[in-house]
Amino acid sequence: MENTRRKPEWLKIKLPMGKLSVEVMNTIRGHHLNTICTSGRCPNQGECWGCGTATFMIGGNICTRACKFCNVTTGHPAPLDPQEPENVAQSVKMLGIRHAVITSVDRDDVADLGASHWVRVIQAVKRENPGTTMEVLIPDFQGRAELVQQIIEARPEVISHNLETVRRLSDSVRSRATYEVSLKVIEQVASSGCVAKSGIMLGLEETREEILETMDDLRRVGCEVMTIGQYLQPTPKNIAVKEYIRPEVFDEYRTIGLEKGFSFVESGPLVRSSYHAERHVKKTENGNEGNEIL
Repeated sequence: MENTRRKPEWLKIKLPMGKLSVEVMNTIRGHHLNTICTSGRCPNQGECWGCGTATFMIGGNICTRACKFCNVTTGHPAPLDPQEPENVAQSVKMLGIRHAVITSVDRDDVADLGASHWVRVIQAVKRENPGTTMEVLIPDFQGRAELVQQIIEARPEVISHNLETVRRLSDSVRSRATYEVSLKVIEQVASSGCVAKSGIMLGLEETREEILETMDDLRRVGCEVMTIGQYLQPTPKNIAVKEYIRPEVFDEYRTIGLEKGFSFVESGPLVRSSYHAERHVKKTENGNEGNEIL
């Protein structure tokens, strides 16, 4: 591993470009929607938008939590938009998306933490796009099993909830969420028969032993898909990068993860939660196709 503050060559980011990228942006703006692509300053924005895909962020663009790694604005959100489920569904339809990825801000200000709104969005997307598969990246819902169960019963193909980092760093990096509660959410998803997915960022002073321990914790609760990416400081106010991890180290973690029994491991400097998400559905449906140990 390499400890330096200067961003290395392998972390150069491609900006959005091309006709499809413009079409995605116009569709999103036309339906008054938000994406984590822009709010989270995702480094894969150009690649994904160039292919006509985007990760929709529901619940508004203001989060009730203040995780130190995240660029989404913290504050007091506006009321949930009752038109959002239909707007997301129509956007997915207009863009011809075959695999939709949906995430949200935390809505600790709402009685059910936004769970019923989540269900309405999932149902609307399924109704308007019967041939589209779906991955949802959900908050922890404060560990309330009855709220997580609502998402499970809506039956998206993949339910993802990120640990974000290793156990030792979790309290200092995340806001309100805890490592154990997140594992509990992932375990509930996995035990229901849904594909459970999670992800972590590297470069926050975690050790190799802690990364492997995190893999073991995820496998213990039944997680099938894991993403591992480089943390990139989105603004000066966010927590600083402590280390840039070389691509070959990410490759090594991918191999180790597959050996530990994950069905799919997406590991690389620019990997984010929804990167190549459509492959995760194909992998879990088709068994050994796709992400094999080389």
